[in-house]
Amino acid sequence: MLGVIEAGLLFAVVLGGTLFWEQRILQSAVDVATVLSNVVAACACCLVGFYYNDLYNLRVVWTFRGFAARLLSSLGLAFVLLAVLYAVVPEAVIDAGTVALSFLVTVALVLPVRGAAYALTRSGPFCERIVILGSGPFAAGVAREIERQPYLRYRVVGMVEDTRTAEPPYPVLGRLEDLDGILRRVQPDRLIVALTERRGRMPVQQLFEARMDGVGVESGEAVYERLTGKLAIESLTPSNVIFSPDFRKSILDLAAGRALSMLVAAVGLVVLAPVLAVIALAIRLDSGGPALYVHDRVGLRGRRFKLLKFRTMRRTGAHVADWTRDQSDRVTHVGKWLRRFRLDELPQFINILRGDMNLVGPRPHRVPKYEAFLDSIPYFSLRAIVRPGLTGWAQVRYGYATRLDEETEKVRYDLYYVKHVSFALDLRILFDTVKIVVFGRGSRARGPRLMVAGDGVTAATRQ
Repeated sequence: MLGVIEAGLLFAVVLGGTLFWEQRILQSAVDVATVLSNVVAACACCLVGFYYNDLYNLRVVWTFRGFAARLLSSLGLAFVLLAVLYAVVPEAVIDAGTVALSFLVTVALVLPVRGAAYALTRSGPFCERIVILGSGPFAAGVAREIERQPYLRYRVVGMVEDTRTAEPPYPVLGRLEDLDGILRRVQPDRLIVALTERRGRMPVQQLFEARMDGVGVESGEAVYERLTGKLAIESLTPSNVIFSPDFRKSILDLAAGRALSMLVAAVGLVVLAPVLAVIALAIRLDSGGPALYVHDRVGLRGRRFKLLKFRTMRRTGAHVADWTRDQSDRVTHVGKWLRRFRLDELPQFINILRGDMNLVGPRPHRVPKYEAFLDSIPYFSLRAIVRPGLTGWAQVRYGYATRLDEETEKVRYDLYYVKHVSFALDLRILFDTVKIVVFGRGSRARGPRLMVAGDGVTAATRQ
């Protein structure tokens, strides 16, 4: 909503500046189309600057102070994009005075709009009073996720105890058997059902009556998924997967994603051919040996394929065990830069053209890891019902992982993608990937690093 409001303000200001500052009189349909296209191009540059500085990611910028601090750098990026646009398309040029005036007026309008938005989301009358049914670990996790996102219009007033826990994160309002009295006393706006055990304990009649009285009722799994962009696999049941309409893939979305992957891979290989040649030569000169590293990965439906990468580590004479200690000392000088800008992944455009991968999807695992995770991570095999990708939802939302618990966390994101895969989600992931690569905002690995055999790629990071 904020993006729509600010885009409308920006368009009105730039259009008004173009007409009144330049005193232009539109005399034909062609003239109108030209002015509108130039204004839209200028607005798009500004909005891209806002987007890539996370001004529309309220998880990152959730206070007015944080917004104001990033606004100037966003406008600076917008000016750079405008300069590039005008250098490439001179016909799109808008008078410099108009651009400067428009940006100043935009700042003067956007600041109070954002200030009002942040104030309203925190004001009591606009907050929904939440009661969580449950006091176990999952209910506590839902409460923590709500607490971590203060920009939401949610305020947890308490929990209804269904099982004994050490320290619930919010006051316990009473036992599940006393739900009628609790609802009359607290009068919540929304109930979130996050019971440890639902079979035989679901207060169906009370929930039905609350719903009829206008109280919102949601499952904890749905709330958790919406707030975090990942699935609560500890609460996922086979029936949730089998009967869920979301796990059914649209043929149109899959075809569009595949077509985009093929187009980008083909164009990328042609346009970047000189860059690929220079990288290959640099690897040979830096450390000798082959430029490419080829190893087995598990792809769609569990099928194995040969994944291609630029080699970033010095070769060893012996095979290293599949799970070993840190081998970062083997990273070459060229490999360090290739990894930093993710250029070592470019040969996977060939894998995309072969049909092994798509641009977007869960990252493919090595065979030993895949087989190990099948036994240790619930529903891990569901990742294989879509093609693996060069980038993915887990990569842009979580980043690298080094331990089994972190791998499990990444699977939560991967399963969210599998459940909601669509062309629109693919585009969002691609935009976020560009942000991470260009601005270096990827997540860093946490904890002690475990490595795998061969090129020394970390067991749970450089997949």
